[in-house]
Amino acid sequence: MIVIAGTVRLRADGLTAARPHMARMIAASRAEPGCLAYSYALDVLDETVVHVFEVWSDEAAFAAHIESAHITAWRAVWGDIGLSDRDLTKYEIGAHTPV
Repeated sequence: MIVIAGTVRLRADGLTAARPHMARMIAASRAEPGCLAYSYALDVLDETVVHVFEVWSDEAAFAAHIESAHITAWRAVWGDIGLSDRDLTKYEIGAHTPV
């Protein structure tokens, strides 16, 4: 299992413009084979920070996601919405249990 977690930053006026692009990215990613979870969440204390959380069944599913047309389209709008300070970490999980 692959988990991607971290943050990105939008410029102060970028959220309104980013929302439709984010919604398309989330919907398309969730429809991909091997996607177990995919979400963005605004930081309660700083609305320019977006928390990213993804779970993929395996490395092949994640690799296919990285090469998808919707991720290419998403990256193409980063300048328009002022996306910066991308800080994501990939975790390879061997086991998991409910907390």
